[in-house]
Amino acid sequence: MTTATRIPGYIAGTWDIDPVHSTVGFAVRHMMVSKVRGRFTTFSGEIVTGENLEDSKVTATVDAASIDTANEQRDEHIRSADFFAVEKYPTWTFRSTSVSEDKLEGELTIKGVTKPVTFDLEFTGFGPDAYGGTRAGFEATTTINRNDFGVDIQMPLDGGGVVIGDKVTITLEIEAVLRK
Repeated sequence: MTTATRIPGYIAGTWDIDPVHSTVGFAVRHMMVSKVRGRFTTFSGEIVTGENLEDSKVTATVDAASIDTANEQRDEHIRSADFFAVEKYPTWTFRSTSVSEDKLEGELTIKGVTKPVTFDLEFTGFGPDAYGGTRAGFEATTTINRNDFGVDIQMPLDGGGVVIGDKVTITLEIEAVLRK
């Protein structure tokens, strides 16, 4: 039995990420007491589910300037050279190197720095949509250290600690459409 057949409703094929029904989000510690959450509003990607799950591939691109933390002043600062430097590094990319039932491994590039990352992966479903097509759902989560990717601004607090934590949790909620 191949891995693919153990996932209910698994369908091999090429899928396009539906950005209207998907989320690329993140959370980072703020002021040592809470988290700021945000998302990127512009992204695209392709998922190829192989006949054998292990032959699957994922590629994705995120428009770094499309950050939305629900605060335009903060978003403009994050787009600046202090953080993302979007004029110099407008896009981020991900390319998978390995897919299994519960892990998605690959290379993430932010600000021209490429590092390996491992996402915890869940296949949330495969099935028909209301328009005669086929949809698939995936959720994935990982935690990165922003400093590893050159987002290394330091903002210490007077009493100790920092304004912005180093660990960033990335959460993907992806709905994809099977190409015809």
